[in-house]
Amino acid sequence: MDTNKFANRHIGIAAKDMPSMLESIGVSSVDELIAQTIPSDIRLKTPLNLPEPMTEREFAEHIAELASKNRVFTSYTGMGWYDTVCPPPILRNVFENPVWYTSYTPYQAEVSQGRLEALFNFQTVVCELTGMTLANCSLLDEATAAAEAASMLFTTRSREQAKAGANILFVDENVFPSTLAVILTRMIPQGIEVVVDDYRRFTFSDRVFGAIVQYPDGNGEVTDCKSFAAEAHSRGIRVAVAADLMSLALLTPPGEWGADVVFGSSQRFGIPMFYGGPSAAFFAVKDEYKRNIPGRIIGLSVDASGRPAYRLALQTREQHIKREKATSNICTAQALLATMAGFYAVYHGPDGLRHIANRIHTQAGFLARELEKLGYKQLNINYFDTLRIGLPANVSIDAVREIALECSVNLRYFAGGQIGVSIDETTQVTDIGTLLYIFSGAAGVDYLLEDNIPQQTYFDAEFARTSGFLRQEIFNKYHTETELMRYIKRLERRDISLTHSMISLGSCTMKLNAASELLPLSRPEFQNIHPYAPADQTVGYLEMIENLSVFLLEITGLKGISLQPNSGAAGEYAGLRIIRSYLESIGQGHRHIVLLPASAHGTNPASAIQCGYTTVTVRCDERGNIDLADFRLKAEEHKANLAASMITYPSTHGIFEVGIREMADIVHACGGQFYMDGANMNAQVGLTNPGAIGADVCHLNLHKTFASPHGGGGPGVGPVCVAAHLIPFLPAHPVAFGDGHNAVAAAPYGSAGILPITYAYIRMLGAEGLTDATKTAILNANYLAIRLKDAYGVVYTGDSGRVGHELILECRTFREKTGVDENDIAKRLIDFGYHAPTLSFPVHGTLMVEPTESESKAELDRFVEAMKCIRREIAEIEEGAASKDDNVLKNAPHPEYAVTADEWTHPYSRAKAAFPLEWLHDGKFWINVARVNNAYGDRNLVASACVACEVS
Repeated sequence: MDTNKFANRHIGIAAKDMPSMLESIGVSSVDELIAQTIPSDIRLKTPLNLPEPMTEREFAEHIAELASKNRVFTSYTGMGWYDTVCPPPILRNVFENPVWYTSYTPYQAEVSQGRLEALFNFQTVVCELTGMTLANCSLLDEATAAAEAASMLFTTRSREQAKAGANILFVDENVFPSTLAVILTRMIPQGIEVVVDDYRRFTFSDRVFGAIVQYPDGNGEVTDCKSFAAEAHSRGIRVAVAADLMSLALLTPPGEWGADVVFGSSQRFGIPMFYGGPSAAFFAVKDEYKRNIPGRIIGLSVDASGRPAYRLALQTREQHIKREKATSNICTAQALLATMAGFYAVYHGPDGLRHIANRIHTQAGFLARELEKLGYKQLNINYFDTLRIGLPANVSIDAVREIALECSVNLRYFAGGQIGVSIDETTQVTDIGTLLYIFSGAAGVDYLLEDNIPQQTYFDAEFARTSGFLRQEIFNKYHTETELMRYIKRLERRDISLTHSMISLGSCTMKLNAASELLPLSRPEFQNIHPYAPADQTVGYLEMIENLSVFLLEITGLKGISLQPNSGAAGEYAGLRIIRSYLESIGQGHRHIVLLPASAHGTNPASAIQCGYTTVTVRCDERGNIDLADFRLKAEEHKANLAASMITYPSTHGIFEVGIREMADIVHACGGQFYMDGANMNAQVGLTNPGAIGADVCHLNLHKTFASPHGGGGPGVGPVCVAAHLIPFLPAHPVAFGDGHNAVAAAPYGSAGILPITYAYIRMLGAEGLTDATKTAILNANYLAIRLKDAYGVVYTGDSGRVGHELILECRTFREKTGVDENDIAKRLIDFGYHAPTLSFPVHGTLMVEPTESESKAELDRFVEAMKCIRREIAEIEEGAASKDDNVLKNAPHPEYAVTADEWTHPYSRAKAAFPLEWLHDGKFWINVARVNNAYGDRNLVASACVACEVS
């Protein structure tokens, strides 16, 4: 084996294993299999034009060189991003720990209790600090959270408001520019009119359904919105508040002065700025919106024995179930960052958070006082951390900027000639001295910082928080590194991740997230850069972004790209919004129909509806293919109004459909745009691409195909790639690019901080390695299909009898005879140490399996052995050898406490329950809960730690 070749480390199948796998499948070579799987008319004729692959050492040196081109200045720019201190035990034990970053969204609660508890803690922190009743476990960023708030308020209008056509959203003029830009992108297609004004002089009318204000506002001023909220409520209008979470340790929480929704960013809770992201947005509401709140909610339920257990609550709200009736397209969120923010609050506790907030505020106030002595004017009357400084007549902005840059300091420069300074957790007394040196130098005044900085409050008493928060025991016991480390480790041991076994979730591509890809993320040159830092300070980032953009365009065969969307669903929305803008530009804005196959991802119809389209569903035939005749019929029927068609390829049914180019031609002939959902690009890279197929738009999931980890439910990145005619309509940014059209995220480059992962993946694999990875993913899926088809049956195959990179196992035939369903099989797999495949999607009653290219033949064989063992256990029920009601499947999974209990009442042995196969004795993964009771958790929703758990 060539030890310098990264592909040999990433791809799991060794050369010695290939012959037996090919023999099982019935082909003589991988190329023969690919020829039978992918239609010849869409195959690429030439290899990808990418740089030669680097070794891991070469890449480490290369990325270090790029990082060195970034210059880390002290940032006081604010505007939603602030330097912070990520506690080393959280950085080391969570952010850099593959157990936390390689786990999946916690749909399988029994193997997710650790991260579910961590996210439950995050929800509790948000509820306690905002003064609200219910919070979700994160959204993408503050700007998209604002758009979600506006959409939720619109969809929950009163009957009277809906009947009267109330469609005006008021947004205060002092929200962050990025927030306003995303609101405008998202609201206009829904027929919502956005009115921007000063909330203090705005007059409500019957056409207004909601209002958004910021607290403290975008200039840093703490204003009294209580009477505004009261006036809104008197007219049946709801109020959403963008809040600074750290400030709420000192300021009266919005929930106490009338907010219906509170949202914002938790970035200040130990999450690096990362040149704009990722960081977790928070979203909190009153209890009455529990069935309308976007995103996921962690709830406390009970298991089969009545013991407490966490789970995802109220899942029927999600877009995969509600599809075009969903009120949000949110799928991936920011679970890893929310987990870290929750641990930050656990580590510091209420007293620690007050101390941090007080230090920030005191230093800001002291700076303001000293600046007044130098002749400057502090324009914010009440503030938490941000000063808006008016300059004396003899001082110019250029003079201040010049000295600031000499001191490696970035400030905010207002269009009106004022200067902004936002103090943060990292600010020390010496930093205050540097700031005063800058301003005194610009004013031509000598200044020497001699005073200590006394603790003092610089806002009016009416704004001061009087209520307590985080009194629960969990936030008052883990304040030493030893205790926090052990708490994190206890939670970690409850979760299955890629460190334990293959996670075969279909349509999720749980491949290796290599250490060499992840290591650069801990470099301060990538972590500690503000998204609005000048270009000459971000040369390394910009070079990497440019290179990565070129690579992804080569891979997709398209011409333009935006890396701004910070999830796959955000990429979907961006692509649809681009199409809408293009059609409007050519006088075709009336086109509003989007064709979707019945097999489409649930986010597709949800995104289309959010973008103001009407969806029309196209049938699939008995083999799982899109019914081409029905597709053509519906395209022709809606020809005058057809905007686009969204197709996932290979399909969500796991097959390469031979009619894909014909579908593109049909859509184009009808005046529409062809959108390819890139969720399954892992079966395309190097072999075919959206451009070759005829797509106009394609979004990618870097957290699937391109090795970025799932993080337990985020972060993700969803770049959108487009054909040449759509380039002018790619997302812009109001601050960084001077134009906010089609902005879909708060930061110019979205979650730029995790782009080094995909960059590393492509640079180390190169064209040959990427293509081999795709071939191996298809090989592994077909190997599993052959090995499992007799035991279960494969629901869909292509014309040649092959599957793509994933397969759907038939489980619907078992229920009538045995009572066993796909959920029982999924839970029984846990006893073998496996996370379940995708459950009942896209076909109800089935399991969808995607092995990826990273798994070894030995691991694939272990999975097959487990699945066949389960099939034999089903046969025992069929034959009457096992009880239909009390068997290993219906009682699965079997937690450690049950297997080790003195009492055992089941007709099968403990060994059969816990060690059905011999190799389990080498490394049994024990769970700490039995099957979780979903119905109980929804009937008795508990989504944050209760007051009854407070420390006395």
